Amino acid sequence: MAWTDICAYEDLVENSGICALFNGCQVAVFLLQQQGRQELYAIGNYDPVGGANVLSRGIVGSVGEQIVVASPLYKQHFNLSTGQCLEQPEVVLPVYAVKLQHGRVWLHAQQQKQQASAA
Repeated sequence: MAWTDICAYEDLVENSGICALFNGCQVAVFLLQQQGRQELYAIGNYDPVGGANVLSRGIVGSVGEQIVVASPLYKQHFNLSTGQCLEQPEVVLPVYAVKLQHGRVWLHAQQQKQQASAA
């Protein structure tokens, strides 16, 4: 399976998300500053609880040790590493492998359950 170039690193906004079209689906990509380094996360942009593609517009933060995005609609929290909804654990979003290479952000076609470092 191949990696796909989706945007320039400069297109990302620190501690926020952007939306990209990837293999026909909307993906929310987040650049977060954590413990002195930047981390990239990529999850499906579709909020199954609210029924809309809005997660890239959500508020990022933490709940305990979990890095999450809060949906802007009904405020459910989705773990950015696993895609799991904290309030409704049976709801799980797709999580994508993401990497930074030569100033470009790349997504892998195969979904995964881990975050990647922007190092």
